[in-house]
Amino acid sequence: MSTTNHRIPSLELGRIIAILAVITIHSQLFVAYPLYKVTPWLGDLINQVSRFAVPYFFLLTGYLLQPKLSLNPIGTALSYIKPLTIIWLVWSIIYLLMPFNLMTVMTEGYVAERTLYWDYLALTPFNSLLQGGLVHLWYLPALAIGVGSIAIILKTRLQKLLKPLSIILFIYGVLAGSYFNVTDIPSLFYTRNGPFFSLLMIILGFEIRRLNISISSLKAIVILMLGMIIHFIEAYYLLNWDVDFRIHDYLFGTPIWALGFFFFLLANPNLGDSKWVQPVANLTLGIYVSHLLFVIYLTNLAGFIGFELWKRDLLVWLGSIVISALFTYLVMKTPLRRVLFR
Repeated sequence: MSTTNHRIPSLELGRIIAILAVITIHSQLFVAYPLYKVTPWLGDLINQVSRFAVPYFFLLTGYLLQPKLSLNPIGTALSYIKPLTIIWLVWSIIYLLMPFNLMTVMTEGYVAERTLYWDYLALTPFNSLLQGGLVHLWYLPALAIGVGSIAIILKTRLQKLLKPLSIILFIYGVLAGSYFNVTDIPSLFYTRNGPFFSLLMIILGFEIRRLNISISSLKAIVILMLGMIIHFIEAYYLLNWDVDFRIHDYLFGTPIWALGFFFFLLANPNLGDSKWVQPVANLTLGIYVSHLLFVIYLTNLAGFIGFELWKRDLLVWLGSIVISALFTYLVMKTPLRRVLFR
């Protein structure tokens, strides 16, 4: 979701594809459709197929920030992190104050509904601190921590530590995260949060730009498919350890999969060379931070009007895409954009 003057149409198109995938995940598309032994395989597969999205955003950040970070690590990091922090704080407050279950508000009152949620966040204070007011906001602190860590390491001239450190943190993050039932490796908080995943992906994007790495479309597709296959084999294997197929934010195969997608876009720079792509891509950060609010309220609406199954899914999924994009577009026309969307 990062922006610089270096615009590659295909990478901007990638932002649009990725934000649609994020909304798909949070809309829980088709998860109410059991296909085999009461398992909603269609919804599970759609959910996991969409997991390239946030890794792609991290890769893009590293790629776009590389020149400035290399020249002025601390200054670049501070100018990047400050607006992200403001957005995270503002939207955390919004999500902490806005009620989610409107039926509970109607029957028990606003305070009762919010108290349930605040108490839930208080059960895991470290997670809540690194996440913010709602689960999807974890991306912003993770992004800030990743960029800040790279800046400090570059400033102290310890560049050789970048890749080993990121790989170690990533391996720990996977083993203490999705593989916890297998490894019993502890963590103070869920390892999706913090630097365990973000640092590796940002560094990979950084190195791709620094070393001017490029590969053919065919090789990129092979990498993409290999990473996706590994990811899905892992997810299926972990079912044997009572790990839900749908919960994985990242596995060992996920970075490979995201890299393949990124390299494919780099190999086809004109893929998104259309007038509508850049304006829509500019909305992705706003859509990201705001869309879950619309997912929540459209889910409430579906319940009120009795929509179920595919009617509920289409209302929430399509409605969230359209409304969050329109909301972001309109806010970008006002002074509020500086606070809400940077």
